[in-house]
Amino acid sequence: MIIDLQHIHWEREERTILQQIHWQVKEGEHWCLLGLNGSGKTSLLNMVNGYQWPTSGKISVLGHEFGTYDLRELRKEIGWVSTSMQQRLYGSDMAVDIVLSGRDASIGIYDTPTADERDAALKWLSSMGCEHLAKSPYRTLSQGEKQRVLIARALMNKPKLLILDEPCTGLDLLAREQLLNMITELRGQEQCPTLIYVTHHVEEILPCFTHTLLLKDGKIFASGTTEEVLTQHTMSSFYEVPIHLEKENERYWLTIKKPS
Repeated sequence: MIIDLQHIHWEREERTILQQIHWQVKEGEHWCLLGLNGSGKTSLLNMVNGYQWPTSGKISVLGHEFGTYDLRELRKEIGWVSTSMQQRLYGSDMAVDIVLSGRDASIGIYDTPTADERDAALKWLSSMGCEHLAKSPYRTLSQGEKQRVLIARALMNKPKLLILDEPCTGLDLLAREQLLNMITELRGQEQCPTLIYVTHHVEEILPCFTHTLLLKDGKIFASGTTEEVLTQHTMSSFYEVPIHLEKENERYWLTIKKPS
């Protein structure tokens, strides 16, 4: 089991953020986590990474039950790409050094990397189409380039679990599709980690995401195979408005129905 959350309930300042969360991600599955702003997506991810502890419930990630394993070691097996990570990195660091910092899941580099480690960082940059940016300061990169560098950083340790937290935020249409194509290519690699893709845009759900979880108001609204979950009826109930949902080229496209 990659992720096993049982009876998760979390309260903060007398406010319930997550309640009765049961979620299992098995090896070989790739999930999309879909929810509106404020639905609890970030809180759920922080728990999976061990940055927040539930008020009640049990968490196990990559076979390690929380409370019985060093979470600092666990995080080395989890790649996490998020906009919040961008804000924590040193903008003056070269792109290759940003990738190298993924070796220790640290902000900045504190030990001189070996030649093999530097070669590996360049390889991951190349796989993301960014090798030519290796010596460019991170702050000079476009938003799309920054996201690709962050994915390369997350892959530096060959993680077993890769969490992509709204990676297309701030990207224009072309940059978004380029990034989604790279994720599709990553999924096709032989040793691809389990992918968790977080978004609030249905059209970003790629064919490679076998399962989808809908999160609403801190509760699981629906969970299962993507084909079972993404139906017009379910999505209309989820958004509480009449929805038109169509599938074209293995992608889902959603619009709100106009009143008749």
